Amino acid sequence: MTSLPRRVKSQSKALISEDGELSPFLNSSSESEEEEEEWEPKSKVAKRPRLTKKNEAKPKKLAAPRSAVARKKVKKIAIKQELDLSLPIAPAEDNRVQLLKPKEEDVGTELKTLDQMPVVPKKMEANSFQGMNVKSSESDEKPSTSAPIVGNEAKHEKSEEDFAFDEPPFKKIKSTTSPEGKPVKNLGGNKVKEECEMNWDIVQVLSERTNVEPWVCANLIRLFQEENTIPFIARYRKELINNLEADALREVQQTLEELRSVAKKTHTIIQKLKKEGKLSGCLFTALLNCRTFEELDHVSAPYKTGSKGTKAQRAKQLGLEPAALSLLQNPMELNLFSYIRPNVKGLANIQEVEAGVQHILADIFAKDKDTLDFIRKLCQQRYICIQSALAKVSSKNGNEKDIDKFQLYHEFSCNIKNIQHHQILAINRGENLKILTVKVNIPDGVKNEFCWWCVNERWKPKQFLKPELMRILRNSVEDAYKRLIYPLLCREFRSKLTSDAEKESVMMFGRNLRQLLLTSPVRGRTMMGVDPGYKHGCKLAIISPTSQILHTDIVYLHSGQGFREAEKIKRLLQQFNCSTVVIGNGTACRETEAYFADLIMKKYFAPLDVVYCIVSEAGASIYSVSPEASKEMPDLDPNLRSAVSIARRVQDPLAELVKIEPKHIGVGMYQHDVSQTLLKATLDSVVEECVSFVGVDINICSEILLRHIAGLNANRARNIIEWREKNGPFINREQLKEVKGLGPKTFQQCAGFIRFNQEYIKTFCSSKKTQLGSHALLTKAGAQATSEKQAKKKSKPTPSSSQQPNPLDQTCIHPESYNIAMRFLSFIGGNPNDIGKSDMQQKVNAVIQKEGLEETAKRLNTTVHTLQLIIDGLTQPEGFDIRTDFDKPDFKRSIVCFEDLSVGTVLTGKVENATPFGVFVDIGVGKAGLIPVRNITEAKLSKVKKRRSLGLGPGERVEVKVLNVDIPRLRITLDLIRVL
Repeated sequence: MTSLPRRVKSQSKALISEDGELSPFLNSSSESEEEEEEWEPKSKVAKRPRLTKKNEAKPKKLAAPRSAVARKKVKKIAIKQELDLSLPIAPAEDNRVQLLKPKEEDVGTELKTLDQMPVVPKKMEANSFQGMNVKSSESDEKPSTSAPIVGNEAKHEKSEEDFAFDEPPFKKIKSTTSPEGKPVKNLGGNKVKEECEMNWDIVQVLSERTNVEPWVCANLIRLFQEENTIPFIARYRKELINNLEADALREVQQTLEELRSVAKKTHTIIQKLKKEGKLSGCLFTALLNCRTFEELDHVSAPYKTGSKGTKAQRAKQLGLEPAALSLLQNPMELNLFSYIRPNVKGLANIQEVEAGVQHILADIFAKDKDTLDFIRKLCQQRYICIQSALAKVSSKNGNEKDIDKFQLYHEFSCNIKNIQHHQILAINRGENLKILTVKVNIPDGVKNEFCWWCVNERWKPKQFLKPELMRILRNSVEDAYKRLIYPLLCREFRSKLTSDAEKESVMMFGRNLRQLLLTSPVRGRTMMGVDPGYKHGCKLAIISPTSQILHTDIVYLHSGQGFREAEKIKRLLQQFNCSTVVIGNGTACRETEAYFADLIMKKYFAPLDVVYCIVSEAGASIYSVSPEASKEMPDLDPNLRSAVSIARRVQDPLAELVKIEPKHIGVGMYQHDVSQTLLKATLDSVVEECVSFVGVDINICSEILLRHIAGLNANRARNIIEWREKNGPFINREQLKEVKGLGPKTFQQCAGFIRFNQEYIKTFCSSKKTQLGSHALLTKAGAQATSEKQAKKKSKPTPSSSQQPNPLDQTCIHPESYNIAMRFLSFIGGNPNDIGKSDMQQKVNAVIQKEGLEETAKRLNTTVHTLQLIIDGLTQPEGFDIRTDFDKPDFKRSIVCFEDLSVGTVLTGKVENATPFGVFVDIGVGKAGLIPVRNITEAKLSKVKKRRSLGLGPGERVEVKVLNVDIPRLRITLDLIRVL
C-alpha cells in the first residue's frame, strides 16, 4: 500500500481558482493521513466506456507485471498520476486518461491528506467527474482537465448549480436561463478584478467609505459592470444587495466611479513616467498606494513635465542620495565632508551638503506610506479645527451687501468632526468670492508627537548617530512635516470636507426632487392655471381632467382693472365648471393669491366652491420656449404655455416635471456650489428611479416620459413610439423584443417598469379579431406568392398577430419571475384574471398565514424578496399608484398676513424645501418659515416617514408653532409639532 506524499498539499493549491473558489472535485477531511488503495495496472487495458450518470463503472484493479523493472516503472507512473490528479485514472486507447468516478468511500480515503479541502455535494458527484480527462502520464505535457474532445469540438458540461464552500448562506440571482433563481454566493466572492489594478482592494475601500458590507459591495460592482440600472437592482435584486435603498446604491456607484478614476489616472501617470524614464520601483509602489486624487498629486507633482523639480530632486542630481540613505542605514561610515565640491552650487560647503541630505530625507519621509498613515491616525485622535476670517482686501474694497451675507463666518472656528455640510459650502463660497480667508489648524502637539515617533521608531538609525547627524535627522523630520506633510493634510481635510458636503447636499437635492416628482396627482378635475405677472398680465389656461387645453387667456389683475377682470374669470370658471385654481409662485404670486382669496371669501364664484393652491413654477418658462414645448403645443404662444404647465403640475406632477431638466426645477440651496457633473448624474438618476417605480402605460405615455424608464434612452423611446404608431398598441411585454434597438439586456432592465391596461388591450384584441378573420385569406395567398423571396432576406421578426395579452403585464412582476408567479397562483388556487381583486387577496393571505412566507418561498424554490414582490403584484388593485401614499397639494380658501403672526401661534403648512440646516415651510403669509434641524426629531416624524427614511421633503403637510418673528429681516422661526 502506498500513501500520498506531503507534496500533494502544495500541488492542491493549484486547484484554487483566481477568485478563491475551490475545484468541485476535491474532498476535504480533517482526519490524519491514511493509506490508499493501490491501483495495479494491467499490461493490456480494454477500451473502457465513458462514465455517465446512468452508466457508472467501478475501477477495476489491474494485475501487476511479473518483471521487477516493469513493476518499478508502473509504480512510478501510478504515483505520478495520483500526484497530478489525486484521483484514480485509467489509460484509454487515444493516449488520453479519463477520470473515473470512484466510490464515495474511495474519494474520502484518497484525499484525507488534503487539509481543509471542500466536501463534494451529492448533486455534483454524479456529473462533476463525468467527461473530464487528462493527458497520459507518458507525455511530458501538464495534465489537462478539459472536457473530452469529440472531433474538433470540445463539449463543456456544466453542473446544475454553482457551489461555494465554507461560505455564508447562498444568495440567489435570476437570469433568463434560470428565472427561478440560481444559488450563488456574492456572485463569485468578494474579490473583484479591475481593469486598473492597485495595491489596495477596491471592495474593501468601497466598503469602508460607504459603510456597506463587503459582500454587498462586491455584488454591486459586478451588477454595475453588467450595466444594470439602479431601479432594476433596487427592485429585482434585493437579495444580492441586502435590501439597500436607491440612495445608498447611488452613493456606492458614485464612490466606485471615483475610485476607478483614481486608479485610471494613476496608471496613466505610471505609463507617462515610464515612457519618460522617470519611474523607479519606490515611485511605482507609492503611486499604486494612492487612494485619493490628493495623494496622487502629492506623489506625482515633482515629476510633472515642465516642473523645475523639487529640492530633493536637485539634491539627488548632485549625488547626495547615497549620503542620505547611508545616514539611516550605515551612519558610522558616513563622511559628509567628502561630498564638498567648492565650485559646485549646492555642494560648496558643509551647510549646503547637509541641506541637500535634509531635503532628500524629508522627501523620503513625506512619501512613506507608514509615516502618512501614522500622522493621519494621530490627527483623528486630536482636535483639528477649520477657521475662517474676513479677508483684509474684501473689508476695504468689497461690497457691503455681499460681506454681510457672510457675517456668521467673519470669525468662525469649528472642529472638522462637528462642522455642518452647509457651513463648509458657505465658507467655500466666501473664499471663492475673496471675502473670507480659510485655514486648517493642527495643534503643535501633533507635530511634537509625530517628530518623536519618526526619530525614535519609524526612522530610527540602525547604528549610533553622531550629534551632528542626529541634528540633520531631526531637522529633516521637522522639514518634512512643515513643508510637505502639513500642507498635504490641510488639502486632504479641505478636500474631504468639501467632497462630503457636496455629496450630502446633492443627496438632499435628490430627496427634494423625489418628493416633488412623487407628489400625489390630482385627477378628475378641470383646472385653471395662472402664471402671475404685473405689466404683462396674468396668463390663464383651463385644462380638462385628461390634460387637454380647453381655453387660454390673459387678464390684468394688478393694473386697476381687477373688478372688470373678475367678471371674465367668473364666466370662464362657470363655463367650464372649474373649481380649482393653480397659481405659480413666481413674480406677483402674493398679490394674485390675495386677489383670488378675497373673491373666494366673498363667495363671488358661487355656486362654485372654488379653492386654490400654489405650486412651484421653476423651469416652466424655460420649458415654454423649448423645442419639446413647440412640438407639443405648436399653436400656442410661449407665454401661455407656462400657464398650461403650471396647471398640469397638479394633475400629474411626474409627467410634467420630467419635461424639464432637473437642475431647473429648483431643488435646494447651494445648488450652484457643488459639482455640476455629480449634481446632473444624481438628479437624472432620481428621475429615472421615480418614473420607473411609478411605471408607465406603454400604449399612452409620451416619448419624453418613456425615455426616463430604466434601460431606455431617447433613441429607444423613439423606436418604441414609431413601432406603436406603425403596428398599433402593444399587446404584451414580449412584443417589446420586436422593437429595433431593444436587445435582451435592455428588455431585462425596462420590462418590469412598463404596464399594460388590460381593459384597453382586451377591447383592442376583440375588435382586431374580426378584422384578422377576413384578412387571413388574403394574407395567406400573398404569403405563398412571395415565400421564396422572403426566405432569402434576414430581418427582425415582424409583429405577430397571434400575440395574446398576459394579465401579469399589468403588475410590477418581472417577466423572469412569471413562471414562479404562475406556480404560486397554482399553489393558492388563484386565477390570473383575478389579479388585484379581493378574492386574490383572501387566497394569498390564507396561504401565507398557513404556510409562512419563508416556507412558501422554499416550496417554490425562490427567495423571500421575489415572492414578496409577486404577492404585491398580485394583490395590488388595478391601476395602483405608489404616489397615493405621498402628499397632495394644499388647497386653501383664505390667507394670513405676515403681521398677523405671533409667538405661539399654531399653523399648518407645506414643506417648500429641505436643506442640511433645516426645512422651509410655506405657512401662507408670503414668506416661508424655517424649522431648524435641531427641532426635527424622529419622535415627531410619522412611522411611514421613518420607514421611508425620507425625513421631511417638499410637498409634505406639517403642523408647526411660531417660535420667533423677525419683521425687519422677514424671518420666521418655527417648531415642528407633527407631520400631517
